[in-house]
Amino acid sequence: MADAALKKISLPFSVTPGQWGGLAFFLFVIGFIAWLLSAAINWMTDANRLPLSQLVIQGELHYLSTDDVRQAILELDHLSSFMTQDVDDIQHTLDALPWIARTSVRKQWPDSIKVFLVEHQPAAVWNQHYLVNTEGDVFLAPAEQVSGQNLVELTGPENTSREMLAALLEMQPRLQRAGFDIAALAFNERRAWRVWLTNGVRLELGREARMERLERFVGLYPELEQLGKAVEYVDLRYDTGAAVGWDVVPE
Repeated sequence: MADAALKKISLPFSVTPGQWGGLAFFLFVIGFIAWLLSAAINWMTDANRLPLSQLVIQGELHYLSTDDVRQAILELDHLSSFMTQDVDDIQHTLDALPWIARTSVRKQWPDSIKVFLVEHQPAAVWNQHYLVNTEGDVFLAPAEQVSGQNLVELTGPENTSREMLAALLEMQPRLQRAGFDIAALAFNERRAWRVWLTNGVRLELGREARMERLERFVGLYPELEQLGKAVEYVDLRYDTGAAVGWDVVPE
């Protein structure tokens, strides 16, 4: 009876020859799938099989050259294959270029990277060294690159570039209608405005009512010209009238 009981317990664990064949086939299928997956990964990551060999640059470039863009991409630590290259890495690298305002990067099968670039449009020089774009943001391109454009020089504390550009765009048209142009505009920590005109005259506008004081200068200047003296500055920080400093020429 003991032998019979023992036989009854061992029967569920027995494997027939047919079952061994099925198990072997199952293991073969799993191994084959793993091999295919490994081969596919190796194929996709092999830069020699799917190399990135074409760079297409789109957008109007005035201050950057296509060589500047290409060199920035080549300086990445590692360029992968077409399948594995992260376009965000390329985009971040190009966004770091001083003249770049916006970047779009995408892949194009089978071997190309397409880059669309938008440059900053300079509107003024910032603190003698950098530039302000048309939205009032400072970007770190060197001011020397636009030396031939006669941009207005803005000088002011950090984070005031937008306010200063807005003031420039408000004052410049009124002065131009009267025959003047702004060469430089300064804004200090006390929030006082100072303007240099292209004719060399300095305007002290103070902290308040800058447009009213500008209008006063426009109305006053023809009378000053009639005096036949060179004006050095006009101080308009008064409720009415102005103080005038004459440019004394040494004899």
